[in-house]
Amino acid sequence: MSPARPSGPRPGPTRLATYFHVHLVSDSTGETLNAMAKAVTARFDGVIPIEHIYALVRSEKQMERVLQEVEAAPGVVLHTLVDRHLREQLEDGCRRLDMPQIGALDPLVGAMSRYLGAALSTRVGAQHALDHDYFNRIAALDFAMAHDDGQGTTEQLEGADVVLCGVSRTSKTPTCIYLAHRGIRAANVPLVPGQEDGERLTRLKNPLVVGLTVSPDRLIQIRRNRIDNLNASQSSNYTDQDAVRDETIKAKRAFARRGWPTIDVTRRSVEETAAAITNLLSEHRNHKIGTSW
Repeated sequence: MSPARPSGPRPGPTRLATYFHVHLVSDSTGETLNAMAKAVTARFDGVIPIEHIYALVRSEKQMERVLQEVEAAPGVVLHTLVDRHLREQLEDGCRRLDMPQIGALDPLVGAMSRYLGAALSTRVGAQHALDHDYFNRIAALDFAMAHDDGQGTTEQLEGADVVLCGVSRTSKTPTCIYLAHRGIRAANVPLVPGQEDGERLTRLKNPLVVGLTVSPDRLIQIRRNRIDNLNASQSSNYTDQDAVRDETIKAKRAFARRGWPTIDVTRRSVEETAAAITNLLSEHRNHKIGTSW
């Protein structure tokens, strides 16, 4: 008697990754274009871009070198060029090489222009002007670094927009840095068994205090990886399953008792956590804060 075949569709053959060249041409820093390219390519499974980044392209000679690179590595060309002559040079060159070229911001800029009925600015790198917002971001970054990992008195923390609280390895520091790049003054205070319980944060009047939680299993994995990377000796309580579970439970209870909004970072990226905090901060500023997100 032959063995029964498993029910359901048979798995198909494993699809190999598709590599392709993408040329990112900008007359500014290229940050906007790079972020857009990553967002678009992330929508395709099994597709891996080989990025060629050309930032601060502001002369015909520089554009000639770009076109030489495109010819040597055929692929898709994305650009955010403002200068009309450089755009025409790139478009003509891509047409000659039979390469697709796309003005990444063109659809959005065109729609906004039609809606606003306003003329377009031809100033290169307009979004990177040394204005109030720029200096506010720098100040926020300085604040985050000066008030990292529990640094600063309770009075100094009053200058924060948001204070993150949580046990060790809940992405408090990288989240604060990310928020700082958005102009948000963020500080963080770790919960350390027997040393810091976060009670002093209950006296804060101005900042929003947000508790970060994580599953014990995920926390143990992160802490073990941290120890391995540092080649450090392992602390029994730092990665002990029962101790870590007790630590996370006490943190959740403390957040609930104090009425702080909480965010579970177990399956969240830093960007997703920061977005949730930004929403909570907006509600806090409008006196509509909830207790969880």
